[in-house]
Amino acid sequence: MRPYSKQALIIALLIIMISCNSTNQTHQMGTYGYDSGFFEKHDIEFLELKSSDGLSRLLVVPAWQGRVMTTSAGGAEGKSYGWINHAFIESGKKDPQFNVYGGEERFWLGPEGGPYSIYFKPGGAQVYENWKVPAVIDTEDYQFVSGDDRGVTFRKEAVLENASGTEFRLGIERAVSLLSAEEVSSLFHIQVPDELKVVAYQTENTITNRGEHAWTKEKGLLSIWLLSMFNPSPGTTVFIPFRQDAEGMVVNDEYFGKVPADRLIVDGGMVYFKIDGKYRSKIGIPPERSTELCGSFDSENNVLTLLWCSLPDEPRVYVNSQWGEQDDPYRGDVINSYNDGPVEDGSIMGPFYEIETSSPAAALGPEESMKHTQRIIHLEGNREALDQIVRTLFGIALSEIENKF
Repeated sequence: MRPYSKQALIIALLIIMISCNSTNQTHQMGTYGYDSGFFEKHDIEFLELKSSDGLSRLLVVPAWQGRVMTTSAGGAEGKSYGWINHAFIESGKKDPQFNVYGGEERFWLGPEGGPYSIYFKPGGAQVYENWKVPAVIDTEDYQFVSGDDRGVTFRKEAVLENASGTEFRLGIERAVSLLSAEEVSSLFHIQVPDELKVVAYQTENTITNRGEHAWTKEKGLLSIWLLSMFNPSPGTTVFIPFRQDAEGMVVNDEYFGKVPADRLIVDGGMVYFKIDGKYRSKIGIPPERSTELCGSFDSENNVLTLLWCSLPDEPRVYVNSQWGEQDDPYRGDVINSYNDGPVEDGSIMGPFYEIETSSPAAALGPEESMKHTQRIIHLEGNREALDQIVRTLFGIALSEIENKF
């Protein structure tokens, strides 16, 4: 039994019992009911957040760092929006480098590469054979602090060492909260009509310096890194607004080799990225160009996904996760998107796609903290209603996104 407090364990079990009662029937693959039933079948403890009508649901796994594995806007019969690696989970294997469970939003830490990487040991070449995801963001569970059917909070204490030999003692807190359609309307100054299905949530992620010394740029800094994995389709496009009044590069498109022009278009203050799970590629938006809100549209299923992240009030530096030598360890991106696809031997992990956000580099004194907040909203249904939301938030028509590629 995991070391939850007695009160927290009772609450957790009550939530699990509710979820079990709602998923004891057979559901088609691709539905939320199928995925929640999958976790029950494999004895993986999960917590379920849900609206009073049972339609908006989140499935959270404490053992995987309080990860949001998937969501639904239509109850058990609704689409399961998060990508889940069923085959890997079902195998029961443990990978010494990285356990690819999937999940709609997971908590990670940066930087991944460079002189201050926490994924490589000091002195080692930064090649795949030496890469290892720290256990605190891979295999270790987080302590359940409190929760009900609207929100849940987890905590964790950890010690990490970067590639330059700097030790970090840190505290982690992660709170996941379900948002109602009314709260979405208020937060984003839009109207969410009744004919649209909606599920929305917010995560507040905080790291605290538990050590006796300040974290400095000279010895390396950490960042909060949130990665969201979704299911692709031939008709999915990620769209990311950028600041046109800023200087410098608009989009970094050379993570895995330059992205072809028929998959990446920069037009009218918007970056469009083709998502089909057939071509491995990644892009990033630097701090000077980033805005708080971006999204994706799946035209085949009429699903609009919005992703909002907190940005600092003043210019800040971001850690650089490029492997190996770097010109500047603090020249990183704020928003990233990844399209999965076959690697050289023809194999593929997913397919899935990701939208990722990062906090600024955390230059924290002892017991100082930094928070990074993210909101994810899925809206499904009537195209005219979705078009009105896109026009209000981004100033473009839904058809511009749908017909860009």
